[in-house]
Amino acid sequence: MTDATSAGLFDLNSRTVLYAKNIHERLAPASLTKLMTAVVALKYGNPNDVITVSSNMGNLESGAVVCGLAEGDQLTLNQALHALLIKSANDAAVAIAEHIGGSVEGFADMMNEEAQAIGATNSHFVNPHGLNAENHYVTAYDMYLIFNEALKYDTVNEIISMTSYDTVYTDKNGNEKTLSVKNTNQYLAGNVAAPDRVTVIGGKTCTTSAAGNCLILLARDTSGNPYIAVILKSAERGILYTEMNALLKQATS
Repeated sequence: MTDATSAGLFDLNSRTVLYAKNIHERLAPASLTKLMTAVVALKYGNPNDVITVSSNMGNLESGAVVCGLAEGDQLTLNQALHALLIKSANDAAVAIAEHIGGSVEGFADMMNEEAQAIGATNSHFVNPHGLNAENHYVTAYDMYLIFNEALKYDTVNEIISMTSYDTVYTDKNGNEKTLSVKNTNQYLAGNVAAPDRVTVIGGKTCTTSAAGNCLILLARDTSGNPYIAVILKSAERGILYTEMNALLKQATS
């Protein structure tokens, strides 16, 4: 059904696996990592927390997606989570990690502890954003567990379904800075239609050289039954959504 390296479809009501292809194979998660970042941030932080950005925003690899945070900027955890999950901003991931964990390394330890706690025992994290790194991996089954845990938070449910987000935060001198982001999920953008009798609620996309093209979604059938669908390492961005539609059709077959 799919040429992707790994894929799975999970019924949240019955807790059954409706489709599985290599769902326990360890693969690079790229920005799907940010769902675990959100879980840890919301477990140990408050959306109204004020984050003061450090000088480490320039330590990201060349070409990494950012929202333009600079040293001394102040924004709430809620604002940072919107930048994290909608724009997939890697500087927001670092800011969140340092605020919650004291450092990227400390936060990664918290991510791994949480992964073990929710049963995602075949995953390991070394950073909060998913940029290429050794010993940073997940499985499709573990991503289902992580996303399911993330969906326990109202903040995540709100963010993943948004098509865009606009907000204002301040720089080190108290001057206002504007953040405007748009969701890259092609279902939410209206560029791809879901299969008949399936509604896509939202999710997370990602692309890196190591991870290929990945997509995880929350979807519902016409009776409102929820499903999580995940594809890891699709070879081409152009067929990712075709593969996802084939996967989602299994929910109503």
